[in-house]
Amino acid sequence: MKQVRILVVDDEPGIRQSLCGVLEDEGYQAEAVESGEACLDALARQAYDLIFLDIWLPGMDGLEALARIQEIPFGDRPVVVMISGHGTIETAVKSTKLGAFDFLEKPLTIPKVSIVAKNAIEHRRLELENQRLKDAPDSKYRIIGESVPMKALRQQLHLMAPTNGRVLIYGESGTGKELVAHAMHALSLRAAESFVEVNCAAIPEELIESELFGHRKGSFTGATEDKIGKLQKADGGSLFLDEVGDMSLKTQAKVLRALDEQRFEPVGASEFIQVDVRVIAATNKHLEEEIERGNFREDLFYRLNVIPFYVPPLRDRREDIPLLADYFLREFTTAYGRKPKELTAEAYCVLQDYYWPGNVRELRNLIERIVIMNPQIRIDARHIPVSPSRRAGMDRMAERFASLAEVRETAERDYILKKLDETNGNVSRAAELLGLERSNLYRKMKSLGIVPKES
Repeated sequence: MKQVRILVVDDEPGIRQSLCGVLEDEGYQAEAVESGEACLDALARQAYDLIFLDIWLPGMDGLEALARIQEIPFGDRPVVVMISGHGTIETAVKSTKLGAFDFLEKPLTIPKVSIVAKNAIEHRRLELENQRLKDAPDSKYRIIGESVPMKALRQQLHLMAPTNGRVLIYGESGTGKELVAHAMHALSLRAAESFVEVNCAAIPEELIESELFGHRKGSFTGATEDKIGKLQKADGGSLFLDEVGDMSLKTQAKVLRALDEQRFEPVGASEFIQVDVRVIAATNKHLEEEIERGNFREDLFYRLNVIPFYVPPLRDRREDIPLLADYFLREFTTAYGRKPKELTAEAYCVLQDYYWPGNVRELRNLIERIVIMNPQIRIDARHIPVSPSRRAGMDRMAERFASLAEVRETAERDYILKKLDETNGNVSRAAELLGLERSNLYRKMKSLGIVPKES
């Protein structure tokens, strides 16, 4: 697990040196700076668990620096111990009111420093744990369902969560991949540390490197101050790369290197930052096909795919739909201050007959709409805004095809035939339109039983 980082802020070189020596002897990673301004600069570049902060400093004094530190978001904020050679009860009280954990008077002794450091770090750990429990009650990351696929999923989750193995979560959009990632972290040995999420599809390509690795002030236009990246924020905990298949090849190369070495360079920096991070990735794409198309690095795929994890679509676990619908009904009636509602047997049948292309997310949105739009207590089939024609179309598709692989194969075959027809049978031109290598298209045509036209 990550080593505890401590920052010493004092304008006397002798105190900086001796205090760092004591802390390093206790097994901590200690660094030192000489002013309040340097302290804030260091915090912009690096996350710390504890700061020993002198009150009397040149320029910005310790109390002003303490007030600025308290503006840092809770999860990233270090615990602060004030130190002073001219301490008074008044300054001690003021420090405590501003958020300091303790107040130490100089001269400092080794036992006093060791005990306070240990207590301060334990205090921060308990605060973070309490906040995590407050923000994430059991129900928030509860995986609902008693179907065979969901029981198997929970069993697999309990087996893999306590390990440090990298996980790649597969599944269609809306199946709950993010929920599974959160549950995996909550059950892991890193549960008391940070869970940091990066949506690779939502961040513009030119900003994702800065988001992941951080940057230094002036490294590019708009970089007006140092920024700590998500990878560094996840140090000791878990980093969730959602929709990793949408990451650019350039960023994939840097992520691959960071995974291999567990260290990285922020954008515009020349020094490496060492981290200890468990990576959990998720995708709704078929990464093997993306590798064939040249959109995803094969070596990164094998680094991420240590433990593959599949989240089934809602249509493959229809017996869970009533449980999920009831759960969302309770959630939204409570959230909107409505009287409890219940679904009739006919309503459950309509929900279970529907194909759910948007999976659990679509069901959740539909139940929210029902709670908002319908004042009555009993919700029957009339109140379920699902198109029967769409249900019928999905049912016909389900009757026509025996498996999802068969649906995909038929769609691929029809699409390739269409492109071949557009190019009058020219395989090279069709390959360009499809974004495939010519040899890959020939292999695909052979597997789908498509015979190329004679010249």
